[in-house]
Amino acid sequence: MTDQTPAPVPDATPASPEAAGGPEERLPATVPQQALSAERFDAAPSVKATAGLTPQRSAGIVRQSAAARWVGFLTVVFVSLFIVGYWFYELGAPAGISTPRLTAELDKQQVTDVERGYNLFEANCARCHGPNGLGPNEPDAAAKAAAGQGYIGPQLNAQEKLFAHLNEQYLRNVLTVGGRYVCGNPLSAMPVWSDKGNPPGPLNYRQIDELVAFLRATSNHTYEIRDASTNEPIIDPATGKVKTFTGWSDPNYKPAPSSTPYPDCYLKAVGGGGASAAPGGSGAPAASIDPNAPTVTVTAETGAATAGFKETTLSAKADTAFTLIFDNQDATTGPHNVVINDSSGAPVALGGDTAFFTGPEKRSYAVPALKAGTYTYLCQVHPTTMKGTLEVK
Repeated sequence: MTDQTPAPVPDATPASPEAAGGPEERLPATVPQQALSAERFDAAPSVKATAGLTPQRSAGIVRQSAAARWVGFLTVVFVSLFIVGYWFYELGAPAGISTPRLTAELDKQQVTDVERGYNLFEANCARCHGPNGLGPNEPDAAAKAAAGQGYIGPQLNAQEKLFAHLNEQYLRNVLTVGGRYVCGNPLSAMPVWSDKGNPPGPLNYRQIDELVAFLRATSNHTYEIRDASTNEPIIDPATGKVKTFTGWSDPNYKPAPSSTPYPDCYLKAVGGGGASAAPGGSGAPAASIDPNAPTVTVTAETGAATAGFKETTLSAKADTAFTLIFDNQDATTGPHNVVINDSSGAPVALGGDTAFFTGPEKRSYAVPALKAGTYTYLCQVHPTTMKGTLEVK
C-alpha cells in the first residue's frame, strides 16, 4: 500500500545557532523611546546659548559677579590699610610723624608719676626742703623761721646737684636708708621713707617711684597739679585755669669744664667740710683751747637759719691764735655750727667739736694764728644765710 503521509514541510524560522550548534547571533539592542523636551529642540537660539537663561537674568548675574569682585577688592584694600595703619600705630610712622604706642603710653605714665610725686613731695618733704626744694632759700623762709618752722633740709633744687648727683639710684638709697647715707651722720634728721628700710618708712615702692620721678623731672615739661584724693586738676580761683608746675632739672645745663663732681656730702659743697673733713667734724686736729688767748664771739639768735648770724663781720689780730666762741641761742631752726674758710675756700683747722647742735648752748674753738687777709665763717647746715666775713689784720 502506498504510504500517503505527507512529507514534512521545512520550518520557515531558521533554527537558532545554539540549536544548530553554532555561535549565538546578537542583534542590536532596542533603544526605548525617551520623552525629550520639546523646548530643547524648539527653543530660540538665544535661549540655547545662555543655557536656558534669559538675557535679563544673564545680565543680572554678570552685575552680581562684578559687585562681588568689587566687594572682594575693597575688602582686600581695607585689610591691607588696616595692617599698615596698625603697624605704624604700634611702631610709629617714619620720620617721626607719629609716636610708637608703647612710647606714648610710657610718656603718659611718666606724667602720672611726676604729678603724683609732686603731691608726695609737698606732703612729706616740703616741710624740711621747702615747697620749691630751695630749703633755707625759700621766699617764705624768714616767716617760717619766725614761727619756729624753719626749713632745716638742704636745697635740692640746684642744677649742679640735679645734673648727676641726685640720680635715681642715689635718691632711692637716701629714701631707703635715710640721711645717714648722705653724710654718714647717724643722727641725721632725714628719716627713712621707704617701707623696705630698717625701720620701715611710710612709702611703698610705687610711691618711691613717683617721688623719684618728680625729683628727676625736667623743666621743659609742664605738669598739672591734681587733688591727691580725687586726682582731678586743681583750678586756680584767681585765673580760672588749672594750676601747673614744671620740673626742676634743666636738660640744657652743663657744668663748667673745670668743675668737679658734686660731693657725696652736701656739707663739703656748701663751703666748710673740705675734701677731707668729716660731717660735723673739724676736718683736722688742732691745738687745744688756750684760756689766755683773745676771744671772738659769733652769735646765732632765734631764727638764724633765715636771719643769719647776728654778727656779719668779725675781726682778729694777724699771726695770733685766738678762741672763737659760738653762742648758739637758736632752739627752733637749728641745728647749727660754725667753721672758718680761707680766701681759697679751704677750711681752717679748728680745735674743738664743730658738730651741729641745737641751742641754747655755747661752744669754743681754738683758732690757730692766721696770716693777714679776709676769711669767711659760716654754718655748714645753712651756708647761704648764716655766713660772715672775718678780717685778720
